[in-house]
Amino acid sequence: MSASSVRSFDYLQSLPGTVFNRLYKQPSTALAIFRRMLPHLAKSFVMAMLYITRPLPTTDLETWVRPGSRREQDTAIDLLERLQILKRTAEPGKPRSYTLTNPFASSLRQALTGGGSHKSFGIPSDAQPKDEVTVARLDEFARKQWEGVLGYMVGSTGIGLRDEGVDLSLSVKHLLQYGGLVDVKGRNVDITQDGFAFVLQEVNAQVWTILILYLENAEQLGMDRVDVLSFLFMLGSLELGQAYSKANLTETQLQMLLDLRDFGIIYQDNPDSDRYYPTRLATTLTSDTNALRSASAGFDNALGSSTTNDKGFVVIETNYRLYAYTSSPLQIAILSLFARLSTRYPNMVAGKMTRESVRRAINMGITGDQIIDFLYTHAHSQMRKNANVLPPTVVDQIRLWQIEGERMKSTAGFLFKDFLSAAEYEGPCQYARDIGVLVWKNDAKRMFFVTRHEQIAAYLKSQRQNRDGG
Repeated sequence: MSASSVRSFDYLQSLPGTVFNRLYKQPSTALAIFRRMLPHLAKSFVMAMLYITRPLPTTDLETWVRPGSRREQDTAIDLLERLQILKRTAEPGKPRSYTLTNPFASSLRQALTGGGSHKSFGIPSDAQPKDEVTVARLDEFARKQWEGVLGYMVGSTGIGLRDEGVDLSLSVKHLLQYGGLVDVKGRNVDITQDGFAFVLQEVNAQVWTILILYLENAEQLGMDRVDVLSFLFMLGSLELGQAYSKANLTETQLQMLLDLRDFGIIYQDNPDSDRYYPTRLATTLTSDTNALRSASAGFDNALGSSTTNDKGFVVIETNYRLYAYTSSPLQIAILSLFARLSTRYPNMVAGKMTRESVRRAINMGITGDQIIDFLYTHAHSQMRKNANVLPPTVVDQIRLWQIEGERMKSTAGFLFKDFLSAAEYEGPCQYARDIGVLVWKNDAKRMFFVTRHEQIAAYLKSQRQNRDGG
């Protein structure tokens, strides 16, 4: 599951069952969740059961899985249950069975076969605009708006982005502050650790992070979150370059058009227009297409730019001198967060990483590993010819500069303890290790610490049911 899928899944699983019931009435939502949220094995279970009207016994379900893939089976079933797609049925004298829930099953069948008058995939507009809206025009608009958002976060609006006509609304700025991506003190805007991690993400993950923040804030704005979610999933199924009518949109969704335009997700000639165009940021919402992990390179990849230098642009020497072959104000602003830039040419900037510049970034919440990750991701092709892409002395020194100010690292999570026997302890502990959530364990005291508890709790519950005879 991609990072953006994990972010949206975490939000969805927190919703009550009544919300899922309303969501799944829209075929576009059922199809989007099927395409985006489910791993291959879970998709196989859904497709195999989609046209089965009776509950499927667990023994029949297990025949579709290889004997050595029991954990993958349990993970897939657990995910389907948490998304309210699969439910257990138990009748006296009969083995435990599973069945797909409605309206998910009926909506997915309708999405796959077509038909109906639900209009959940948008209504194409037949009206001819005065000026032709091309895909290139949509890409340029989306790029300008999204880089305006990132530029505001890293403080680059004063070195070029504002000249491109990007003027962020107060609601966008408040949302970034609400999400902890920036720290606003008076007129000063500083990027936070979460904000720098956000900048390093692929574009799809960035967009979903913003949209989840929007969802969490929707009720305070008087919006129906089901309408918000339905509209977001619908956008992912629309066609790039096609105009769509606003006729079937709810009041909440009409308000969303204005907000999403600020992020470059929707394009409108003017707010009063009776049609809207989804940009590439919208049409890839339910796509797992990979993007390069950077603010501008990832964005270029998402928008299909032919000008992206995929080989990287940063050269760093063992004496901490740094050269960046770029003219992008956004990339230069990101570099200035942790390096002291001294010279700027039309297509290159030069500077040096110093203790003071790196410590300044660390004091803002940016970690040494994030800086190293950024330099590695954007390393110039000449540097990639070396055995070590980044000079080891530079990597070690960045980490030493960070260690100067910290001696302890905290990790949020959950502690499992008080197991009655070693056998009872070893099973869930090993399961936590297998699914990648185990942080620490103490076999002598039968205790372990994990970053997520939902799957461990589900595992313990299933083990308890198996001991009790189902």
